[in-house]
This record gives sequence, structure tokens and C-alpha cells, in this order.
Amino acid sequence: AEDAKIEDDVKLQAEITPAGIAENITVVTSLDPGLDANAVTAVSNWRFKPGMKDGEAVTVAATIEVNFHLK
Repeated sequence: AEDAKIEDDVKLQAEITPAGIAENITVVTSLDPGLDANAVTAVSNWRFKPGMKDGEAVTVAATIEVNFHLK
């Protein structure tokens, strides 16, 4: 990405489970196949605060943007 001077955002769609884990991650807006894969890997390692309904943690849909910027 740095050699090609690629700089932008990858937009992902995911489900956040009651445990705060992103699952069923799909790329909505692609930047580069390698960067897309890096974004999916990064988000799958993140932990989120789960959505709540009636005091219970529930699965929610989320759109997540991962930014790639050159130094």
C-alpha cells in the first residue's frame, strides 16, 4: 500500500455478538485485496461493547470503517 501510495478507508459490515466479538465480516467498500484482508483481520481481533436490549446483551449489525493513511 505504501509503495502504491494507497490511502483511504475500507468499509466493513459485521455482526457484533453478545460477547463483543465481530462475526460474519464482509467488505462493503474495497480498497485493495491485501488491505481489505488486513482490515478484516484487525476487526476480528477487536472487542466491542455489545448492544443491549431490555438489559440483555444482543447481537447487532455494525458498519465499521478502517482507515489506511500514509505517514
